[in-house]
Amino acid sequence: MAIQKLLIIEDETSVAKQLKWSLGQTYDITIASDARKAKSLLASNAYPVATLDLGLPPSPDTPVEGLRLLEEMAELDFPAKIIVITGNAEQDTALKAVALGADDFCGKPIDIEMLKVILNRTYKMHALEIANRRLQKQADDGSGLLGMIGTSPSMQKIYRLLRKISANDYPVLITGHSGTGKEVAAHAIHKLSTRSSKPMIIVNCGAIPENLIESELFGHEKGAFTGATEQKKGKFELADCGTLFLDEIGELPLNLQVKLLRTLQEGTIDRVGGIQTIKLDVRIIAATNADLKAAVKRRDFREDLYFRLDVVPVKLPPLKDRSEDIMVLAHYFLTNETKSLKLPRAAFSLPAMASLATHEWPGNVRELQNRIRRALTIFNGQVITSADLGLEDDQPDQTVENPLTLKEAREQAERRCVQKALLLTGNNISQAAKLLITSRPTLHDLIKKHKIITN
Repeated sequence: MAIQKLLIIEDETSVAKQLKWSLGQTYDITIASDARKAKSLLASNAYPVATLDLGLPPSPDTPVEGLRLLEEMAELDFPAKIIVITGNAEQDTALKAVALGADDFCGKPIDIEMLKVILNRTYKMHALEIANRRLQKQADDGSGLLGMIGTSPSMQKIYRLLRKISANDYPVLITGHSGTGKEVAAHAIHKLSTRSSKPMIIVNCGAIPENLIESELFGHEKGAFTGATEQKKGKFELADCGTLFLDEIGELPLNLQVKLLRTLQEGTIDRVGGIQTIKLDVRIIAATNADLKAAVKRRDFREDLYFRLDVVPVKLPPLKDRSEDIMVLAHYFLTNETKSLKLPRAAFSLPAMASLATHEWPGNVRELQNRIRRALTIFNGQVITSADLGLEDDQPDQTVENPLTLKEAREQAERRCVQKALLLTGNNISQAAKLLITSRPTLHDLIKKHKIITN
């Protein structure tokens, strides 16, 4: 791993030499003895961290030049992290420097061991910011489709399929575990279609009482039943020329499955209590997290309706199967939630990023979003930790009924370690191999073995 660069901004030659001698084994050190040279070096973005003695020429006995340099550095896109070197009697000046953008300060006379601790912490914070910036850029690049976020090959395949689906009006059946984004996918299909200027009506078939769902879907005439004091259009009529999204279609009662099948076959509806058949032009998108094929075998779902709905199947992958999207999604949600709550920009700590990357995500994308909302409620206002996310003791669940064998447990732990190292190094194979204390060829073999995607 390349040695880290450190800029020492110090006009006293003896102090500069002492620092270079004490720190030269750990860092690649450059000395700048005045503000002009320091500004030029800092603007190059070659130095992640710099120490700064505020007393610089032409006014070495005052902090004027050093504070001015700090103000100018704040205007850079990616300023270096600055550690101010200050006397114990200059606490007010040090605090002013921090207010202007300095990241830490170290008192005089300089305690080299303390400075080493501060430098180590500051470089870690710089690495954290770089990792967060890289992942934020991925989220900002719009690597998704109309609200669907992800760069993984499996999601790219889904995007291509949804674009093709949107070009026609065939029924679509979206399947996937709870929280995988079935409704978001339905919205994408609608917005990409020629029906986008018309309404998309959403019905959760599992949330409406059975005695009301027929009226909700097909409408009713005045006097059709007790309480029907006026005519009411159903969801089908409201979606005319647009899209009707039937979520949790597996919860639809059998008697209404018959009526839905007839509507799909004939393109017409009859309101409850009505005598007029109404012709409609509605595209149907259905979704479920249930196994409809198994429901058909149990006779809980009509086979003919299943085949009518399953003209174009879309199966959304669980989040754990597209691990490369986890941090992209995390930063997308973090940015949106902090803006919504009007909070200052926040970042994930490196352990938090590792916890996010290796969590099993049984609740999928919805769980990820909710954990970030939880974290923003309780974190310290700067860095989000694993504890803030509720992942500090995260271990994959193993039930007594389905325990891992020793081989399976070993392989699972191996895969998680490789994923973690790749995440922490931005998929840099050489650095990840060093973290794991193994060779590049061995790491390549492990990546291939566990089918880990690194691009």
